[in-house]
Amino acid sequence: MTVDRKPQGLAAYGAVTAAYWAFMLTDGALRMLVLLHFHTLGFSAVQLAYLFVLYELMGVVTNLSAGWLAARFGLTSTLYAGLSLQIVALVALAQLDPRWSLSASVIFVMCVQGLSGVAKDLAKMSAKSAVKLLAPTGNGALFRWVAILTGSKNAVKGIGFLLGAALLALWGFVASVWIMAGALALVLIGVTLFMPSGLPQGKNSVKFSQVFSTDANINRLSLARMFLFGARDVWFVVGIPIYFYAVLSDGSETGNRAAFFMIGSFMAVWIILYGIVQGIAPRLLNASTSTPAQIVHKAVLWVALLTLIPLALAGAAWVNPPGLTGILIAGLLLFGFVFAVNSSVHSYLILAFTTGERVTMDVGFYYMSNAAGRLIGTLLSGLSYQLGGLPLCLLTAAAMAAGSTWAANRLRR
Repeated sequence: MTVDRKPQGLAAYGAVTAAYWAFMLTDGALRMLVLLHFHTLGFSAVQLAYLFVLYELMGVVTNLSAGWLAARFGLTSTLYAGLSLQIVALVALAQLDPRWSLSASVIFVMCVQGLSGVAKDLAKMSAKSAVKLLAPTGNGALFRWVAILTGSKNAVKGIGFLLGAALLALWGFVASVWIMAGALALVLIGVTLFMPSGLPQGKNSVKFSQVFSTDANINRLSLARMFLFGARDVWFVVGIPIYFYAVLSDGSETGNRAAFFMIGSFMAVWIILYGIVQGIAPRLLNASTSTPAQIVHKAVLWVALLTLIPLALAGAAWVNPPGLTGILIAGLLLFGFVFAVNSSVHSYLILAFTTGERVTMDVGFYYMSNAAGRLIGTLLSGLSYQLGGLPLCLLTAAAMAAGSTWAANRLRR
C-alpha cells in the first residue's frame, strides 16, 4: 500500500498543479484586460479600484467557507467548482455592452469580478491544501513542495498579465474573454477525466464553527499575511499601472497599444521573477537544515527589510528626480524579490503550524486574511493615488509592511 500511494500522490499533485496553472493564467490575463480596457474608457483610479473591490471581498467570504466546504465535500469538488465558476465569469464578462451607462458597467463588472474572486480562492485553497496532504515528510520537503507550487503559480500568473495585454491589443476585449473561457473549459474537461486518486473525500461531521482557529500562531501569521499583501496591492493594483500609462502613452491609438504591451510586460516580469524567487526561497533560507523556529526568525527579518523599500521609493517619487521611472522599476523589482521570500515563508509556516485534520480550514482562514489584505490594498491603491499620487501610494505600502513586521514578530518560536 505504501509503495502504491507515492506515485498516486505525485500524480494527484501534478494534476492539481496543472489545473491551478491554467486557472492563474486566465486570472492574470483577466486582471490586465479589465484594468487597461476600462482605463482607456476613461475610468478614474478610484473607479478602477471599485472594479476589483468585490473580487477581493468575495475572496474574504469564500476563504472563510472554502476550508469547511473542502472538509465537507472533498478537495476535488472545490477545485472543479473554482474552475467552473471562472468559466461562467468569463462568459458573463463577454456580455458587457458598450452602450450601457458608466454606472451600469461598473456594477456589472464588479459582480462578475466578484464571481471570479470566489472561483480563484476555491482553486487556491484546494491546491495549497493538497500540498500538506501529498508532500513527503523530512529534509524540508514540505517547504520545497509548497515553494514549487506557489512559485510556478505566480510565474504563470505573470505570463497571464502579458497575455492579457497582448490579447487586448491584438483582438480586443470581448474576443479575448471568449478565447480564455474556451481554453479553460478544455482544461476542466481534461482534469475531470484524468484526475487520479490521492486527495481525501469530505466528511459529513465537519462543523462550520471549526473554521476559526484557536492556535495563536495561525492567527498571528494570518494577520501578518493580511498586512503583507496589502503592502503589495496598494501600489500594484492601480497606482503603478496608471502611473506608467501616463508616462508611456502619447494618447494615440498606436501609443496606447505600445503602452499596453510595456505595462503588461513589466507586470508580467515582476510576477514571473516573484514566482522564481518563491521557488528558490527554501535554498535561500537553508530550509533543509532550519527548524520552524529559525524560519520564523528569518520571516521577521525579511519583512522588516521589505518595509524600507517602498519608504525609499516614496521619497524618490516625492522628489521626482530625473530618471524616476527607471528608479521605480529597479526598486519595485527589489521589492518583488524580498516580498517573494516573505510570501514563500508564510506559505510554508501555515502548513507547518496546521495539522492534516485541520489543513483545509486553517488554510482557508489564512487565505481569508490574504484576501482581506488584497481588499484593503485595492481600496487604498485607488484612494491613495487619487489623493496623493504615487508618493502616497508607496508611503501607504511602507506602513502596511510595518504592520506585517509587527504581527510576524509576535509569532511564537
